[in-house]
Amino acid sequence: MATPHIDAEPGDFAPAVLMPGDPRRAKLIAEKLFDSPKLVNEVRGILGYTGTVDGQPISVMASGMGCPSITIYATELYRFFGVRRIIRVGTAGGMQEFLQLGDVVAASAAHTDSAMASARIPGVSMSHAPSFDLLTAAVGAARAVDLPMRVGPIFSSDHFYVTRDETMAALVAHGTLAVEMESAALYAAAAAEHTEALTLLTVTDHLGRLEHMSAREREECFENMSRVAIAAALS
Repeated sequence: MATPHIDAEPGDFAPAVLMPGDPRRAKLIAEKLFDSPKLVNEVRGILGYTGTVDGQPISVMASGMGCPSITIYATELYRFFGVRRIIRVGTAGGMQEFLQLGDVVAASAAHTDSAMASARIPGVSMSHAPSFDLLTAAVGAARAVDLPMRVGPIFSSDHFYVTRDETMAALVAHGTLAVEMESAALYAAAAAEHTEALTLLTVTDHLGRLEHMSAREREECFENMSRVAIAAALS
């Protein structure tokens, strides 16, 4: 059945879905990494594709930016289209000094400043955590191809341009690896729908050293991370 945001039929999506933020990146993943990709959604420009990898079905669909956007798409995929696993594949700003551009971070927890977190269970500070099985599979897949991967907590922020030096310093002091804008909401949606989720992030910028990857470097690193995500999703 179609929803207000996804115009697809039952069976159009595979049980495992990769979810970048950018629709163009979803298209790139499908065209470069899937066999026989088929466009299954383009409502509001949010592109979704289903294909196969080594004979196994797999899908990719964009999430847009921010916690509300990914919550809508993840919930509808889980609830109405039979999706059981979503792996967010995104980019992040590195926060710890030891992180290098191109490192992959697997988010073992997602702190957040989003008001959506407190709305889930009033009076409770919800812990946003991924599927253990997906996390374990991703670590194993990264090791198999010698892809550097760090495992630890990240920060899902509602703010992109607001400067909060004191807050960020406190998060660094408490071991937070990187910052992005969606993972806490994805983990909460998976918990609510009794399904699985994981976030893998490529460090494309470093907040402390003010370093940035070139566009070409971003695409190369993103492809390597996406291959690991596919292996984990199909494990």
